[in-house]
Amino acid sequence: MKPSTALRIALILAPLPTFAGVVQTDAGPVEGVRAGRLTVYKGIAFAAPPVGSLRWREPQPVNSWKDVRKADEFAPACTQTGVSMPGETPPAVSEDCLYLNVWTPAQNSDARLPVMVWIYGGGFFNGSASMPLYWGDRLARKDAVVITFGYRVGPFGFLAHPELTQESPHHTSGNYGLLDQIAALQWVQRNIRAFGGDPQRVTIFGQSAGAVSVSIMMASPLAKGLFQRAIAQSSGLFEPLQLAPNYLLANAEHDGEAYAASLNVHSVAELRALPASDLLKGKAGEISHPVIEPYLLPESPYNAFVESRQNDVPILVGSNDDEARSLVPDLNTIKASTFNADIAKRWGPLPQQLLEAYPHTTDEEALKARLGFERDLRFGWDMWAWARLEAMKGRNSVYYYHFAHKPPFPKGSLYEGWGASHYAELWYMFDHLNQEPWQWRTSDRRLADVMSSYWVNFAKSGNPNGAGLPGWAEFTPTDNRVLYLNDPIYTDGVPNLKTLKVFDTVYAQVRGAPFGSR
Repeated sequence: MKPSTALRIALILAPLPTFAGVVQTDAGPVEGVRAGRLTVYKGIAFAAPPVGSLRWREPQPVNSWKDVRKADEFAPACTQTGVSMPGETPPAVSEDCLYLNVWTPAQNSDARLPVMVWIYGGGFFNGSASMPLYWGDRLARKDAVVITFGYRVGPFGFLAHPELTQESPHHTSGNYGLLDQIAALQWVQRNIRAFGGDPQRVTIFGQSAGAVSVSIMMASPLAKGLFQRAIAQSSGLFEPLQLAPNYLLANAEHDGEAYAASLNVHSVAELRALPASDLLKGKAGEISHPVIEPYLLPESPYNAFVESRQNDVPILVGSNDDEARSLVPDLNTIKASTFNADIAKRWGPLPQQLLEAYPHTTDEEALKARLGFERDLRFGWDMWAWARLEAMKGRNSVYYYHFAHKPPFPKGSLYEGWGASHYAELWYMFDHLNQEPWQWRTSDRRLADVMSSYWVNFAKSGNPNGAGLPGWAEFTPTDNRVLYLNDPIYTDGVPNLKTLKVFDTVYAQVRGAPFGSR
């Protein structure tokens, strides 16, 4: 995200930061940078660089150090192409990218503040822990320790291959990026006390692919005990595996072999010998999804919840009113006459009932139908499913939101007409309206303050409610109440329920069992 001109000038004219006190991590001492009442630690290694022989292996321990290391610069993002969000400045990239950043208001290590660990999105193909929109300064000012971290993406993070499975002590491959996430959470458990954080009050939160990661962390036996709350914004992994067979290890291995062949190599040794830039060629775009495999993700999140094997913690989940508006390409090309064919081209053959749930006769109606279809397919149903599964199968509180507020995206900008689209809630949740020179209204600033307070309160206690905030009721099996984040904030039923129920019916047919059972 490009900082505004005003923000850039402010950063240039600001007094030089002073270094804060030294913090001792389990690998060695680091020194952060003072920023007002906060201390920021940038670029702390949480795993060894996954390069050379460590490419496509579990993250390994960091080599320890004795001298104080300055933690004053963000590390590069993991090797990738493109950007995770339209308008973002492409980050510097490197395979040496397993570093994290800490924002803390704690004045000493005796504090026991809640910890919020952010998992970025980007379709598992790109993303950055240092993107300004994700900075933890505003949340930290509400008395939380905030962490962002890098994890491998694309073929570096998700390549499955028979040779990799054979060499693995766990008889598996793929999910290296998710193993990086586990390693970051383990670092938090070992070290966060030194930064004033409470290792027994860790909240993982993420958006898009980061929210899918949250659903996987709730399902993974490796993540048990590493966090005590979970927040997911606009995605999860709950659809029937029958509709995503390439997520299964054997099929993912086959795709990995095809990817290697597309690079004109035929062994893992040859792949490891290639420069990083070459690995982003060929069929690299097909190697960017999690894998159901024996070690980290032995079953789908849906099955883990149905069998009550999830890492059972309070959850706060939801999605946005116009999710698909910023993601559907070429809106002007959507026509009623080619509606079904266009969807099939993008998503493959789909059950007819799903298409019939979005009737249309004119091109204008076809556009609305397409946006509604992708909103429900990619985001809405997953969040509704997640809330219901935890409410049915878990023992903890569920808070469900629907972000319906339309930011003042400027005319003529990249974001014009987006509305409450995918990404739109991030400016409010992180309370970072001031990063953009848009015509923010009083209602925008009020919502940013309220929403960021909800998120921090949830991290503190597992309950987003607090003094001066509109009440947020729990979502239960018998009372499906959803908080609508808008102006004003209000409570109502599940949004778009009529079409979501169609997905429920189709998915039950695919699974051969009603929702919530196998």
